[in-house]
Amino acid sequence: MTFARQALGLEGETRACQAVEARGYRVLARRYRTRFGELDIVARHEAAIVFVEVKARRGGAFGDPAAAVTWQKQRRLVAMASDYLARHRLERCAVRFDVVSVEFHADRGPVVTVFPDAFRPGW
Repeated sequence: MTFARQALGLEGETRACQAVEARGYRVLARRYRTRFGELDIVARHEAAIVFVEVKARRGGAFGDPAAAVTWQKQRRLVAMASDYLARHRLERCAVRFDVVSVEFHADRGPVVTVFPDAFRPGW
């Protein structure tokens, strides 16, 4: 991964954190590593633990960033969430999966869209 892509991802995660915190979420972890991959943001919102996947894009050339959260990615997110919940003894908590898309446009600045409860696993 290039430095420019890493920087874009970090900026996207920072914007996503700001957006979810403005909605009342409390961020518990960023870039949480598991053996299955990395969770972008883990937060608490009301009584739920929320796993937030962030998709950032520069411009609109590659379509809606949220559409990049395919069923394969969802399956990996569920595995990573299960790992997090087990390690933190939170198996009995309500869980939600949100997606945040961040589109950086040169002419109008970043557009951040939060999709609460974006998908539900078949637990």
